[in-house]
Amino acid sequence: MNPGGPYGGYPMGPPGYADPQSGPALDEVALIRKARRPPSRGWRRAVHTISAGTINPGESSADVEYKRLLERVNRPVRGDYRIAVLSLKGGVGKTTTTVGLGSTFASLRGDRVIAVDANPDLGTLAQRVPQQTRSTVRDLLADTNVYRYSDVRAHTSQSPSRLEVLASERDPAMAEAFSEEEYRGVMRILQRFYNIIITDCGTGLSHSAMGGVLDLADAIILVSSPAMDGARSAGATLDWLAAHGYAHLVSRAVVVLSSSRPGASTIDTDQLGQHFLTRCRAVHKVPFDDHLSEGADVDLDLVSKQTRRAFAELAATIADDFSSVPTDRDEPFYQ
Repeated sequence: MNPGGPYGGYPMGPPGYADPQSGPALDEVALIRKARRPPSRGWRRAVHTISAGTINPGESSADVEYKRLLERVNRPVRGDYRIAVLSLKGGVGKTTTTVGLGSTFASLRGDRVIAVDANPDLGTLAQRVPQQTRSTVRDLLADTNVYRYSDVRAHTSQSPSRLEVLASERDPAMAEAFSEEEYRGVMRILQRFYNIIITDCGTGLSHSAMGGVLDLADAIILVSSPAMDGARSAGATLDWLAAHGYAHLVSRAVVVLSSSRPGASTIDTDQLGQHFLTRCRAVHKVPFDDHLSEGADVDLDLVSKQTRRAFAELAATIADDFSSVPTDRDEPFYQ
């Protein structure tokens, strides 16, 4: 009789053996107790610091919730993910939403994020980041020596958050000529070097580049003001998309209700949000922010905590859709 078990001194048996009389396997037991993460702020951090770490009240429920939010924002994306930011009505915060979302992604993730100005009417996207180059989408297209990321970076400007911006043409005559074919050419270049590509569109849906924008988009963000005229314009945009072969983008759309002035809206934004949820997958509210309303360079450090949280929640909702991107869609671009 072998007191060491049926395998002579090795009660656990060979790899893959499970003794019915033994306890659970090692991979079923948490042998290492997870250390409680020390608090990062507030009275909890003060107690932890004063006690030299002997008292650890742990993270607050709000901190745990925010950590989970960041985990969603950092979902991996295979290849690239393309977002079109739309609005039929000007002055509702479309460009601000583009910069805020792009800056949030760029600051919280480790990959490359770029925003492209596809506005045919002298878009202002490039005015919201420090100008590092006077290059535009046309200069990038005309560059025949784009082989590495650094070659593209020579045509972009970068904000403190690491968001890069590719400016639109500054000549009104040339801007009107920015075509669907040229937009597709820009995307063929950018998709090789960037993981998230956000397009700031013009206020119209019929200008030449929009066909390419919508055909290549994985998701759309529809920006509206919390007012009746803005809501009607947003609804008309959804109707147009559904009627022109983009119903798949409507069902995956995210509506942003962006407040362009301080104070509470006279519109019941909860009811307005419920209206859009009958057609779209999510609705987010972005509050008025003094820094964003300046119309100058956007610095996330100067944005209010409430607004930063709103953009983080928007980014998390967008990132929830990353896994839906087909893995074989890009093959034609490399032929």
